[in-house]
Amino acid sequence: MLEPFGDEYFMRKALQEAQDAYAKDEIPVGAVVVCSGKIIARGHNLTELLNDVTAHAEMQVITAATNLLGGKYLNDCTIYVTVEPCVMCAGALGWAQTGRLVFGAYDEKRGYQKYAPGALHPKTEVTGGILENECSALMKDFFAQKR
Repeated sequence: MLEPFGDEYFMRKALQEAQDAYAKDEIPVGAVVVCSGKIIARGHNLTELLNDVTAHAEMQVITAATNLLGGKYLNDCTIYVTVEPCVMCAGALGWAQTGRLVFGAYDEKRGYQKYAPGALHPKTEVTGGILENECSALMKDFFAQKR
């Protein structure tokens, strides 16, 4: 049974965002920001639509969440993202002092842990592998279609 408002619950919300990206022919990465048990921001990759290589899901939700909260720090928030953040996004999460990062699929090729394991804020708690199979399958399906 799915624990209400647990990691799997919120990762499924991020997966819905990733599926929205997939439907728009964007790389299917989705993210949500949770604060006090509520989703305060949601988004997905928009790099194709915006013609902007920085328009990753994480960047979208960091901006939305900080605008909503009226400050630049997310130390009381958890970000759920379907794929391990890249170095750019991990750096932004570090600057935002994100309290907790939860991701689905590991990214062996471009994930921050390979190139910049210290990019996050030192106090950020990290949990990886939540719904990893579903998150990974969506990415594999997307790129299989491209080939």
